[in-house]
Amino acid sequence: MTQQTVSSSRQNNSTDQSTNNRSTETITVESSQPRRHPALTDNEWRYDPERINNYYRKRPLAVVRRLVALILPGTAFGIRLLFDKVRGRIAKNEQKRAIELRGILTELGPTYIKIGQALSTRPDLVPPTYLEELAQLQDQLPPFDNEIAYQFIQEELGNSPQEIYAEISPDPVAAASLGQVYKGKLKTGEEVAIKVQRPDLLRRITIDLYILRKVAFFARNNIKRIRSDLVAIMDEFAERIFEEMNYAYEGYNAEKFKELYNYIQDIYVPKIYWEYTGRRVLTMEWISGIKLTNLQAIQEAGIEATRLVEIGVECSLRQLLEYGFFHADPHPGNLLAMSDGRLAYLDFGMMSEIKPYQRYGLIQAVVHLVNRDFESLAQDYVQLEFLSEDTDLEPIIPALASVFENALGASVAELNFKSITDKMSGVMYEFPFQVPAYYALIIRSLVTLEGIAIGIDPDFKVLSKAYPYVAKRLLIDPAPELRQSLRDLLFKDGSFRWNRLENLLRNARNSEDYDFEKVLDQALDFLFSERGQFIRERLVDELVKAIDVYGQRSFYNFSSSLREQVGLAVNEAPPQLGENNQNLEHIQNIIEILRDTPGFDPMRIVPLVPKVLSKPETQQMGQQIVGKLTEKAIARFIRNIALQDEAKTPDHSNNNGKASLPSASKS
Repeated sequence: MTQQTVSSSRQNNSTDQSTNNRSTETITVESSQPRRHPALTDNEWRYDPERINNYYRKRPLAVVRRLVALILPGTAFGIRLLFDKVRGRIAKNEQKRAIELRGILTELGPTYIKIGQALSTRPDLVPPTYLEELAQLQDQLPPFDNEIAYQFIQEELGNSPQEIYAEISPDPVAAASLGQVYKGKLKTGEEVAIKVQRPDLLRRITIDLYILRKVAFFARNNIKRIRSDLVAIMDEFAERIFEEMNYAYEGYNAEKFKELYNYIQDIYVPKIYWEYTGRRVLTMEWISGIKLTNLQAIQEAGIEATRLVEIGVECSLRQLLEYGFFHADPHPGNLLAMSDGRLAYLDFGMMSEIKPYQRYGLIQAVVHLVNRDFESLAQDYVQLEFLSEDTDLEPIIPALASVFENALGASVAELNFKSITDKMSGVMYEFPFQVPAYYALIIRSLVTLEGIAIGIDPDFKVLSKAYPYVAKRLLIDPAPELRQSLRDLLFKDGSFRWNRLENLLRNARNSEDYDFEKVLDQALDFLFSERGQFIRERLVDELVKAIDVYGQRSFYNFSSSLREQVGLAVNEAPPQLGENNQNLEHIQNIIEILRDTPGFDPMRIVPLVPKVLSKPETQQMGQQIVGKLTEKAIARFIRNIALQDEAKTPDHSNNNGKASLPSASKS
C-alpha cells in the first residue's frame, strides 16, 4: 500500500486532519512484533486530540448538528418510555421499544453501537427482550454498498476482488460497527474472512470523540466530586478506537496474541494473510463456529458451554496478569465455540496493555481481597494509582471492609465484578479515589466477559474461578512483589498460618497448567535465598515447636504405658501437649492435598533430598533446631527440679492461725 493511496482514501473519507497540524510522532514497534506493515507507520491515522480539537473548533455548525442528532432521538425515546410507564404499557411495548433502541444506536454510529454491544452482554442489567435486539449490534448491522467495499479492496490491495480471490460471497455474511465481513477463498484454496472497513468512519468517530472529550473536560473542571481524570480515560478509549480503525494493527495484534497465548489449551487464533491485508482490508482464516450467546446450538453440538467460559476466564486472567496484553472487547461476536470444543478469538482491533507493576498490584489486590486483609488492600489502591501516596488510609480501611467483608460468602447475584464495582462507587465517591485511565478498559473487558459467563451459567463465580490461577502465581512466580505477598499471606505476628498454605495449595492444584515440580523448585530456591531468611527462621521455630511437643507426647505415652504395666496410676497429660495438635493436623492435611495434586510423585522428591541436606542453610537450620530443642529440654529439666524441690519444702505459712511445727512433747 502506498502513501498516495492512504492520502486518497483520507480525502475520500472527509477526515478532520489538517495539513498544517499533522503529527510527526512515529509508532514505536517492539522488536518482537510478528509483522511490520506499512500501515502501522501511517501517522495520519494516529489519535491526536489536539488535531481533532483544532479541526472541529473551526466547524461549530457541524458540532451543533451532531449534538442535535444525538439529543433528539435519545430524548424522544425517553419520553416514549415515560408514557409507557404512565399508561402501564411497559411490558406490552417492550419488544417495540427494544427495536427502537437498536435502531437509534445504529443511526448514531460506531461510538454508540459499541455502547449497545457492551449492554448486550449484561443479562443481569438488561431485560431479555432488549438483550436479543442489542445482540444484533455485534454483527448484524445494516451493510454498506458492495461497490464501496470492492473499491476499498482495489485501493488497498492493488487489484479487484475477482482478481485477488478465487471466490467472494455476493453479500456480506456479517456487518459490525466498524466494517463488514465477506466469506471468500484464496486461489491457493484456503477459506478466508475478508473484512472491509465502513466508509466515512473516521469523520463519524472523531466528531463523537470531540464532543465526549469536551463533556469530560467540563465535568473534570466543574464537578468537584469527580476526581478521576475523565479526559485521560476518554483519550485512552479513543486511542484504542483509532488503532481498531487500522486493520494492519488488528493483524499485528492477532499475531502477537497468538504468540503470547497460543500455548493455552483450547484457545485458537486465526491466521492472518498479510499479502491480502491493508489499512481498510483484512484477510484472515475463516473460522466456523457458534456464538457463545447461542447456548442451544452449543449444547446441540455436544460442546460443554461452561467449559468454554472457564477457558475464556483462564485466558483473560493470563492476558491481564501474565503478559499484560489483553483483549479489551470480548463481546460474543468476537468469541466462537468451535466444533472440537476450542474457543476462537476473532476480533483483535481493540487491545490494550498493563504495565508489570500494575499486573502485580492486581494479583496482590485479589490475594488481599480473598483473605480479607483490608489494610493491605487499601495500600494496593495506592500502588494501583487509585489513591495518592499522601492519602490518609485510616478511614478508608473500614469502608473497604464494609464493601468486601462478605464478598466470598455472598450470593451469586452479589459475587460479580459489576456488583463489586457498584458497591465501590459509593466508597470512591466519599473518599478521594480516582480511576486511572488504564483501569477503565480492564473493567470493560472483565464486566463484558462476566456478562457472557452469567448468560451461559447464572451460577458461574468468576472470582472463585480466578483464584486458582492467582494461587498458582503466588507459589511459582519468583517476582519480589509476589514473594512479599506470599510472605505476608503465610505469616502474621510471627506465626505461620498453615490454613492459608492449605488454601493456596488446594486452589492452585485446580489451575490448568499447575506444575508441582515447578512449585517445589521455586519454593526451595526462595527458601534458600537471602530473601527466604525470614521464612527459614519462622520454619525453624515451627519445627522446634512441633518436634518438642511430639517428643513430650511420645515420652508421656511411653511412661503412661509403663506405669499401667506396673500397676501405678497414670498422671494427667500436661496441657501443653495439646498445643501443637492443630499444626500437626495441618501438616497431615497438606500431605493429603499434595497426594491429590496432579503430577505429584513422591519418587521425584527423593533426588532432591541429598541436594537439600548438602546446603549450608539446611545445616544451619539443623544446628538451630538442635540448639533450641536443647535449650527447651534444659529449661524444662531445671523447671521440673525446681518444682520438685518446692513440693518437698514444708509449708511454713500459717494454718488457720496455728503453728505448723511439731510440739516439743512429740519431738
